[in-house]
Amino acid sequence: MPFSLLKNCRQRFEQLFTFSDRLFFVLRLATIVGSSAWLLFAPVSVVESRGYFIALFIFIIYSGVLYGLIFCRADRIRQIYVLSLVFDLIFVYYLVRLENRVDNSFFLGYYLLVVLHTLYFGRVFGLFVTTLAAGLYLLNVLPFLGQIHWTAIGVRIIFLYLIGLPAGLIHEKLKTDKEKIEQLNAQLSETLENLERMQAKLIESEKFSALGRLTAGVAHEIRNPLTALGGFSKRLLARLPEGSREYQYAQTIIAEVNRLEAILRDILIVTSKGGELNRADINQVVRHAVSFYLGLYGGEKKLEVREQYRDDLPRVYLEPNQVEQAIGNLISNALDSMPDGGTLTIRTDMEEAREIEWVVVSITDTGIGISRKQADLIFEPFYSTKRIGTGTGLGLTIVREILEDHRGYIKVHSAEGSGTTVSLYFPYQPEEEDSRTPCWKCLGCGVEKDPSFRCPAYPYFGRICWAVAGTLCAGKVMGTYAEKIRDCRKCPFFMRRHNIAGQEGDLPSCLAVSDGEEDGS
Repeated sequence: MPFSLLKNCRQRFEQLFTFSDRLFFVLRLATIVGSSAWLLFAPVSVVESRGYFIALFIFIIYSGVLYGLIFCRADRIRQIYVLSLVFDLIFVYYLVRLENRVDNSFFLGYYLLVVLHTLYFGRVFGLFVTTLAAGLYLLNVLPFLGQIHWTAIGVRIIFLYLIGLPAGLIHEKLKTDKEKIEQLNAQLSETLENLERMQAKLIESEKFSALGRLTAGVAHEIRNPLTALGGFSKRLLARLPEGSREYQYAQTIIAEVNRLEAILRDILIVTSKGGELNRADINQVVRHAVSFYLGLYGGEKKLEVREQYRDDLPRVYLEPNQVEQAIGNLISNALDSMPDGGTLTIRTDMEEAREIEWVVVSITDTGIGISRKQADLIFEPFYSTKRIGTGTGLGLTIVREILEDHRGYIKVHSAEGSGTTVSLYFPYQPEEEDSRTPCWKCLGCGVEKDPSFRCPAYPYFGRICWAVAGTLCAGKVMGTYAEKIRDCRKCPFFMRRHNIAGQEGDLPSCLAVSDGEEDGS
């Protein structure tokens, strides 16, 4: 039981006290122990020792009450320290009065209080403590003004301020260093999170890369027999009497062939490389996709369709066919989640996230929603909440890959029973920056050719330059992560590849500009 109590007290002590707080505690404890030893060995009279003993006893009781108060009200520890300062100053003043000599040793207690409270509270509060200590010391020496020259008093008071000033500077330096460390820790934490995301993204990219190599070699081998099987089944269907068992068999074969072709088509879409991106009006692309796919999938459903397009959207880089495919997949999923009808809302807007401007396309349904368990799986290839035989399970996987090709990302907000909102984020690059070159093209590192490729200069960022929008270069790179490099000339890979140590002529065209031209680009 006592051991458990001590352990709990120790844990509580470690939780409550910072290094400075522990230093305060240790010094107070050392004062009590040192004072007790001094009383035992100092050559003082019985009358004097009685006064010192009473002072020490009061100090011990007061210190116990002080730390009991801190344990009970840890959230007010700074205010408690200010209160303790008042009592500590009174205690030192009393000790100096007890010795009642000009060459008083207890005067050093004022120095200790000035240093401790300046280090803890800072320069301004330390100046206040120094002034209080100087005032109390003057009260201490008033009876001895005829025995001590004013210069001796002045030197002691000046030294109080000379000790307080550097202690305040040390406090400011420690405070600044602490803030820098906290900032670096926050940046490190953010970087680690980004690295974990990139690692997961690279693993998925490698999966799709392997799948792409497999499907590229097998696609024709699968499609040829499927085409033959589907064609012959349709011919048989035309010759078989309707209603016969053989007629139903032929219909089943045709339906399954069509399903296999849909799966193969979706796999090829997932694993294929995106087309060239060009500036386009995303509202026009979305309107066309909504009109086409609602006609294709809407059927006889009772739907209320709300289209809310922001008119002043800038033109962004996109591949229209891919974006229409993504919108179509999302509309298909939304309609499937509303079998009895509902409201489908399509919205376009601008949003700032990750220090980049994005054009956002959102599709909201009032369907059955997605459970938390399903939300972790919806982007997995071949995962589907639909009944077996319906869909390929690649719809959202395709959407995400399309957004990856556009160097954007996808967000899903959903709650079971209350509908789903899927938002597609397309990075916006101002048109005046079109002259800039993607940094991988400028450096020729090859990162755009292989999803599993890592940046040769900064491998710990993975393929971050491709995955994050705004990585452009015209002497200096841009973008949330790319800006960590700041200047292409400082990139280790670039320096190795082009050997630019004093050889400006070896610069690629996007960097072979003067500083004046660079600023104007």
